[in-house]
Amino acid sequence: MADHLPPRPHSATPWPRAHLTAARAAEALPAEERTLGEALGQVLADPLDALTDLPSFDTSAMDGWAVSGPGPWRLPPPQDGTDVLAGADNSGATPLRDGHAVRIATGARVPPGATAVLRSEHGKVTDQGELHATRRVTHGQDIRPRGQECRHGDHLLPEGTTVSPAVAGLAAAAGYDRLRVTRRPRVEILVLGDELLREGLPQGGRIRDALGPMLGPWLAALGAEVIATRRLGDDADDLHDAVTASDADLVLTTGGTASGPVDHVHPTLRRVGAELLVDGVAVRPGHPMLLARLAPGRHLVGLPGNPLAAVAGLLTLAEPLLRTLSGRPAPARTRATLAEAAQGHPTDTRLMPVLRLPGDRVRPLAFHGPAMLRGLAAADALAVVPPGGAAPGDTVGLLSLPWAAPAAA
Repeated sequence: MADHLPPRPHSATPWPRAHLTAARAAEALPAEERTLGEALGQVLADPLDALTDLPSFDTSAMDGWAVSGPGPWRLPPPQDGTDVLAGADNSGATPLRDGHAVRIATGARVPPGATAVLRSEHGKVTDQGELHATRRVTHGQDIRPRGQECRHGDHLLPEGTTVSPAVAGLAAAAGYDRLRVTRRPRVEILVLGDELLREGLPQGGRIRDALGPMLGPWLAALGAEVIATRRLGDDADDLHDAVTASDADLVLTTGGTASGPVDHVHPTLRRVGAELLVDGVAVRPGHPMLLARLAPGRHLVGLPGNPLAAVAGLLTLAEPLLRTLSGRPAPARTRATLAEAAQGHPTDTRLMPVLRLPGDRVRPLAFHGPAMLRGLAAADALAVVPPGGAAPGDTVGLLSLPWAAPAAA
């Protein structure tokens, strides 16, 4: 049993090393095929190469008339039904004769023989059915030539690109119905603590669970598939059973990572034979966070129970691990200038909520204690403040908060 296991050694990993260790702790998950809609938010496992010319035929860029040669142009009688509409297959149409024109819609295939498209607002039709241009018409005007955007086989996007709505649209236009994307990491959240209430006001020594509502959406924003959020009391056997029964790629626990009488995460990890990769980090808040390998391809991140400390652990250990599992490239390092001093810890890195200001500046926010959320709720990033603190005008690194993160890395 856990009570008879030897005590664990206690050491704190420097924050930069812990962040890097988490990023290197795993490999990208296998690829899977998904429809374009299902692939949104996932990462391309292969480069996106065009399956067709785009556009695949000469296309009208405007509503108006397809014209041949210099004007004025002769129009067919209105009742002839010769208008060229988008979606119509007129690939075998009779070439447009010099000096003639035909009505055409935006996106329609330009008939053979056409030399330009005259916009509706730039043409005038006489009672005799003759079309006159009110502006000069140049050869090829308002025609999107075949292959203007890409040719069949052109490289459009590299692997590792996040499938945003725009990427899905480009893939559809380039001929794709499905995409090969890296599988989403499956995450199970275990919220620990007898003291936590799911609803109502704090009372009788119990407090509201603030992490349960936060972590799922943030993990989803980091590319994970949250398969369950479970709430457990302070019971060692319940935690052991939950960890061993989970088939998630990542088990995320909240609370229980320190050395108190009901902190069962370390004993559970020893009991299941897990490999501790990071056991405590020299960072404030969030010092007792940890990262363990449960088995090949399966990990556990233990977050502290205090809300801001848990978010610090999320961005320090869970974010880089999930980024690797989902195949996302490391984001460009973002830095900003402090508009005000940021008080640091004498020996540890401090992660502090900040608000971005114009001119690549940030302002540290108040209410940044380990148990506080008020500063975090107003923030759009965490500043990485070095040991000893930073003065106004100093440059600090920034960690974007998942909800505010861009769609494409």
